[in-house]
Amino acid sequence: MKLSVVIPAYNESESLKETIPPLFETLTKEQIDHELLVVNDNSSDSTLETLESLSNQYQTLRFVTNEGPNGFGFAVRKGLENFEGDCVAIMMADLSDSPNDLVEFYRTMVSGDYDCVFGSRFIKGGKTVDYPRLKRIINRMANNLVRVVFRFRYNDCTNAFKLYKKSTIEGLKPFLSPHFNLTLELPLKSIVRGYSYTVLPNSWTNRKYGKSNLSIREMGSRYFFILLYCFIEKYFSKGDFKKKWD
Repeated sequence: MKLSVVIPAYNESESLKETIPPLFETLTKEQIDHELLVVNDNSSDSTLETLESLSNQYQTLRFVTNEGPNGFGFAVRKGLENFEGDCVAIMMADLSDSPNDLVEFYRTMVSGDYDCVFGSRFIKGGKTVDYPRLKRIINRMANNLVRVVFRFRYNDCTNAFKLYKKSTIEGLKPFLSPHFNLTLELPLKSIVRGYSYTVLPNSWTNRKYGKSNLSIREMGSRYFFILLYCFIEKYFSKGDFKKKWD
Protein backbone atom coordinates (compact mmCIF):
# COMPACT_ATOMS: atom_id res chain seq x y z
CA MET A 1 0.00 0.00 0.00
CA LYS A 2 1.58 3.25 -1.13
CA LEU A 3 1.72 6.06 1.42
CA SER A 4 1.34 9.71 0.45
CA VAL A 5 2.33 12.47 2.84
CA VAL A 6 0.69 15.85 2.20
CA ILE A 7 2.67 18.76 3.66
CA PRO A 8 1.19 22.26 3.34
CA ALA A 9 3.87 24.94 3.33
CA TYR A 10 3.62 28.72 3.50
CA ASN A 11 6.99 30.47 3.90
CA GLU A 12 8.61 27.31 5.29
CA SER A 13 11.92 27.37 3.44
CA GLU A 14 14.09 26.83 6.53
CA SER A 15 11.78 24.26 8.10
CA LEU A 16 11.53 22.12 4.97
CA LYS A 17 15.30 21.70 4.89
CA GLU A 18 15.06 19.91 8.23
CA THR A 19 11.73 18.15 7.69
CA ILE A 20 12.16 16.42 4.33
CA PRO A 21 15.50 14.58 4.92
CA PRO A 22 14.51 12.63 8.08
CA LEU A 23 11.06 11.91 6.70
CA PHE A 24 12.50 10.51 3.47
CA GLU A 25 15.25 8.58 5.28
CA THR A 26 12.87 7.03 7.81
CA LEU A 27 10.31 5.87 5.24
CA THR A 28 13.04 4.59 2.93
CA LYS A 29 14.75 2.70 5.76
CA GLU A 30 11.40 1.10 6.68
CA GLN A 31 10.92 0.14 3.01
CA ILE A 32 7.59 1.93 2.80
CA ASP A 33 6.54 2.83 -0.73
CA HIS A 34 5.75 6.51 -0.50
CA GLU A 35 5.59 9.98 -1.95
CA LEU A 36 6.17 13.28 -0.17
CA LEU A 37 3.80 15.86 -1.64
CA VAL A 38 4.51 19.42 -0.51
CA VAL A 39 1.90 22.04 -1.35
CA ASN A 40 3.54 25.43 -1.70
CA ASP A 41 0.77 27.79 -0.61
CA ASN A 42 1.92 30.63 -2.85
CA SER A 43 4.83 31.41 -0.50
CA SER A 44 6.53 34.80 -0.63
CA ASP A 45 9.92 33.57 0.61
CA SER A 46 12.32 31.06 -0.99
CA THR A 47 10.13 28.02 -0.33
CA LEU A 48 9.79 27.28 -4.06
CA GLU A 49 13.55 27.41 -4.63
CA THR A 50 14.10 25.17 -1.61
CA LEU A 51 11.62 22.63 -2.95
CA GLU A 52 13.28 22.63 -6.35
CA SER A 53 16.63 21.92 -4.72
CA LEU A 54 15.27 19.24 -2.36
CA SER A 55 13.42 17.46 -5.15
CA ASN A 56 16.75 16.92 -6.90
CA GLN A 57 18.08 15.18 -3.79
CA TYR A 58 15.06 13.15 -2.69
CA GLN A 59 13.41 11.22 -5.48
CA THR A 60 10.09 10.63 -3.71
CA LEU A 61 9.53 14.36 -3.17
CA ARG A 62 7.30 16.28 -5.52
CA PHE A 63 5.51 19.57 -5.07
CA VAL A 64 2.62 21.58 -6.40
CA THR A 65 1.81 25.25 -5.93
CA ASN A 66 -1.56 26.39 -4.66
CA GLU A 67 -1.99 29.59 -6.63
CA GLY A 68 -5.12 30.53 -4.73
CA PRO A 69 -7.29 30.96 -2.91
CA ASN A 70 -4.71 30.49 -0.21
CA GLY A 71 -4.84 29.33 3.39
CA PHE A 72 -4.02 26.17 5.31
CA GLY A 73 -7.27 24.39 4.44
CA PHE A 74 -7.04 25.25 0.76
CA ALA A 75 -3.43 24.03 0.66
CA VAL A 76 -4.30 20.70 2.28
CA ARG A 77 -7.27 20.30 -0.02
CA LYS A 78 -4.98 20.90 -3.01
CA GLY A 79 -2.81 18.06 -1.72
CA LEU A 80 -5.80 15.80 -1.17
CA GLU A 81 -6.80 16.33 -4.80
CA ASN A 82 -3.32 15.50 -6.10
CA PHE A 83 -1.86 12.67 -4.03
CA GLU A 84 -1.21 9.32 -5.72
CA GLY A 85 -1.05 6.85 -2.84
CA ASP A 86 -3.52 4.36 -1.39
CA CYS A 87 -3.50 6.24 1.91
CA VAL A 88 -2.56 9.76 2.88
CA ALA A 89 -1.14 11.41 5.99
CA ILE A 90 -1.23 15.12 6.71
CA MET A 91 1.94 16.42 8.34
CA MET A 92 3.20 19.89 9.13
CA ALA A 93 6.20 21.42 7.36
CA ASP A 94 7.93 22.38 10.62
CA LEU A 95 8.80 18.82 11.76
CA SER A 96 6.44 19.11 14.72
CA ASP A 97 5.26 15.59 13.82
CA SER A 98 7.53 12.56 14.16
CA PRO A 99 8.50 10.39 11.17
CA ASN A 100 8.64 7.40 13.54
CA ASP A 101 5.03 8.04 14.57
CA LEU A 102 4.07 8.06 10.89
CA VAL A 103 5.62 4.62 10.47
CA GLU A 104 3.56 3.33 13.41
CA PHE A 105 0.40 4.86 11.95
CA TYR A 106 1.07 3.22 8.58
CA ARG A 107 1.91 -0.23 10.02
CA THR A 108 -1.23 -0.10 12.17
CA MET A 109 -3.47 0.83 9.23
CA VAL A 110 -2.07 -2.01 7.13
CA SER A 111 -2.23 -4.66 9.85
CA GLY A 112 -5.66 -3.65 11.17
CA ASP A 113 -7.21 -2.58 7.85
CA TYR A 114 -8.47 0.63 9.48
CA ASP A 115 -10.01 3.41 7.41
CA CYS A 116 -8.25 6.00 9.58
CA VAL A 117 -5.49 6.15 12.17
CA PHE A 118 -5.63 9.09 14.55
CA GLY A 119 -2.99 10.28 16.97
CA SER A 120 -3.33 11.74 20.42
CA ARG A 121 -0.72 13.75 22.26
CA PHE A 122 -2.77 13.51 25.44
CA ILE A 123 -2.98 9.78 26.17
CA LYS A 124 -0.43 7.44 27.73
CA GLY A 125 2.65 7.41 25.51
CA GLY A 126 1.88 10.75 23.87
CA LYS A 127 3.87 13.89 24.58
CA THR A 128 4.32 17.53 23.70
CA VAL A 129 7.55 19.53 23.72
CA ASP A 130 7.46 23.30 24.28
CA TYR A 131 3.70 23.52 23.81
CA PRO A 132 2.52 27.12 24.46
CA ARG A 133 0.49 27.22 27.68
CA LEU A 134 -2.43 29.29 26.36
CA LYS A 135 -2.67 27.20 23.22
CA ARG A 136 -2.73 24.03 25.34
CA ILE A 137 -5.55 25.33 27.55
CA ILE A 138 -7.68 26.30 24.54
CA ASN A 139 -6.89 22.98 22.85
CA ARG A 140 -8.04 20.97 25.86
CA MET A 141 -11.24 22.99 26.23
CA ALA A 142 -12.10 22.64 22.54
CA ASN A 143 -11.41 18.91 22.39
CA ASN A 144 -13.38 18.23 25.56
CA LEU A 145 -16.32 20.08 24.04
CA VAL A 146 -16.09 17.92 20.91
CA ARG A 147 -16.01 14.74 23.04
CA VAL A 148 -19.10 15.78 24.99
CA VAL A 149 -21.10 16.84 21.93
CA PHE A 150 -20.30 13.73 19.88
CA ARG A 151 -20.10 11.23 22.74
CA PHE A 152 -16.79 9.56 21.94
CA ARG A 153 -13.56 9.16 23.87
CA TYR A 154 -11.07 10.46 21.32
CA ASN A 155 -9.45 13.57 22.78
CA ASP A 156 -7.26 15.17 20.08
CA CYS A 157 -9.48 15.85 17.07
CA THR A 158 -7.90 19.21 16.23
CA ASN A 159 -4.42 17.76 15.67
CA ALA A 160 -3.73 17.77 11.92
CA PHE A 161 -1.47 14.69 12.01
CA LYS A 162 -3.70 11.81 10.91
CA LEU A 163 -3.73 9.02 8.33
CA TYR A 164 -6.63 8.20 6.00
CA LYS A 165 -7.23 5.63 3.29
CA LYS A 166 -7.83 7.11 -0.14
CA SER A 167 -11.37 5.66 -0.13
CA THR A 168 -12.04 7.45 3.15
CA ILE A 169 -10.93 10.80 1.74
CA GLU A 170 -13.26 10.28 -1.22
CA GLY A 171 -16.10 9.53 1.19
CA LEU A 172 -15.55 12.79 3.11
CA LYS A 173 -15.95 15.09 0.12
CA PRO A 174 -16.91 17.80 -0.54
CA PHE A 175 -14.70 19.61 1.94
CA LEU A 176 -16.02 22.78 3.54
CA SER A 177 -13.11 24.23 5.48
CA PRO A 178 -10.74 26.78 3.91
CA HIS A 179 -8.64 27.22 7.04
CA PHE A 180 -7.31 25.26 10.03
CA ASN A 181 -10.82 24.04 10.81
CA LEU A 182 -10.17 21.38 8.15
CA THR A 183 -8.22 19.57 10.88
CA LEU A 184 -11.52 19.15 12.73
CA GLU A 185 -13.70 18.51 9.69
CA LEU A 186 -11.77 15.46 8.48
CA PRO A 187 -11.83 13.34 11.67
CA LEU A 188 -15.34 14.39 12.71
CA LYS A 189 -16.79 13.49 9.32
CA SER A 190 -14.88 10.18 9.42
CA ILE A 191 -16.36 9.25 12.79
CA VAL A 192 -19.87 10.52 12.06
CA ARG A 193 -19.96 8.69 8.72
CA GLY A 194 -18.95 5.37 10.24
CA TYR A 195 -15.38 4.91 9.03
CA SER A 196 -13.29 2.63 11.22
CA TYR A 197 -10.44 4.16 13.18
CA THR A 198 -7.98 3.53 15.96
CA VAL A 199 -6.00 5.93 18.14
CA LEU A 200 -2.25 5.81 18.79
CA PRO A 201 -0.10 8.03 21.00
CA ASN A 202 2.07 10.51 19.15
CA SER A 203 4.48 13.31 19.93
CA TRP A 204 4.47 16.99 19.01
CA THR A 205 7.45 19.37 19.09
CA ASN A 206 7.19 23.13 18.69
CA ARG A 207 8.68 24.66 15.56
CA LYS A 208 12.28 25.92 15.37
CA TYR A 209 11.81 28.42 12.54
CA GLY A 210 9.21 31.02 11.71
CA LYS A 211 5.85 31.23 13.38
CA SER A 212 2.59 29.33 13.23
CA ASN A 213 -0.03 30.66 10.83
CA LEU A 214 -2.84 29.59 13.18
CA SER A 215 -4.73 32.54 14.69
CA ILE A 216 -6.84 31.30 17.60
CA ARG A 217 -8.85 34.53 17.68
CA GLU A 218 -9.85 34.18 14.03
CA MET A 219 -10.53 30.43 14.13
CA GLY A 220 -13.08 30.17 16.95
CA SER A 221 -16.21 30.73 14.87
CA ARG A 222 -14.85 28.59 12.04
CA TYR A 223 -14.26 25.62 14.33
CA PHE A 224 -17.75 26.13 15.73
CA PHE A 225 -19.22 26.10 12.22
CA ILE A 226 -17.67 22.70 11.50
CA LEU A 227 -18.74 21.40 14.90
CA LEU A 228 -22.33 22.50 14.22
CA TYR A 229 -22.30 21.09 10.68
CA CYS A 230 -21.11 17.67 11.82
CA PHE A 231 -23.56 17.71 14.73
CA ILE A 232 -26.45 18.31 12.32
CA GLU A 233 -25.20 15.55 10.03
CA LYS A 234 -24.86 13.08 12.91
CA TYR A 235 -28.26 13.62 14.45
CA PHE A 236 -30.47 14.79 11.58
CA SER A 237 -29.19 13.33 8.27
CA LYS A 238 -30.72 9.87 8.81
CA GLY A 239 -27.41 8.27 7.83
CA ASP A 240 -27.49 9.60 4.27
CA PHE A 241 -23.73 10.20 4.30
CA LYS A 242 -22.70 7.01 6.11
CA LYS A 243 -19.96 4.81 4.70
CA LYS A 244 -21.37 2.47 2.09
CA TRP A 245 -20.20 -1.03 3.03
CA ASP A 246 -19.29 -3.48 0.27
